[in-house]
Amino acid sequence: MAHEGDWLVALVQDSGRGRQGRAWQSASGNFSGSTIVELLPGDPTPTTLALAAGLALIEAIDGLAGKSPLILKWPNDLLLDGAKLAGILLERSGDRIVAGFGVNLSSSPSLPDRPTATLGGAVTPQDFAPLLAATFARRLDQWRSGAGGDLGADWLARAHPIGTALNVHVSAAETIRGTFAGLEVDGALRLQTDRGLEIVRAGDVAL
Repeated sequence: MAHEGDWLVALVQDSGRGRQGRAWQSASGNFSGSTIVELLPGDPTPTTLALAAGLALIEAIDGLAGKSPLILKWPNDLLLDGAKLAGILLERSGDRIVAGFGVNLSSSPSLPDRPTATLGGAVTPQDFAPLLAATFARRLDQWRSGAGGDLGADWLARAHPIGTALNVHVSAAETIRGTFAGLEVDGALRLQTDRGLEIVRAGDVAL
């Protein structure tokens, strides 16, 4: 059985799954890796682990993207020059959370609903894995120390700015439009709409 600190990295993935049940394929040369977090008594709210995961991912890629801007997009995407470079999926089973990361290191898929980006082979999956493992371990320690406020501030500093116009697809039939108004203490999205401030805890965001 895998334990916290273990990583599973697939060099090719042809039946992966993204948010909202989307199919996800990762070609050879891209990164598909997962690790486990074992929830302990006294740990912070598990939903805030997404902030730590996002920060770990962007920090692992810092220095690999050249001068192109990197930003985090709520809840789980990393954008390179406005296009999707990477994504995160967190799934809980009992007292364990699997954190999965997919990064377009060498190529990017063609998606019908959003532009995608790649690092163009700047690093191999084998060399990227220890970079991400190190940044995730550091951010996990910060999360577990209870420094949730610092995580939120750090995440906001690397994300789309306050006031960014967002379309949030909360279901196949419902889209909420508004502007980004920050985060709740549990990591939920604060969205300023014509009806007032709305709190979104699950959804797919388009800038």
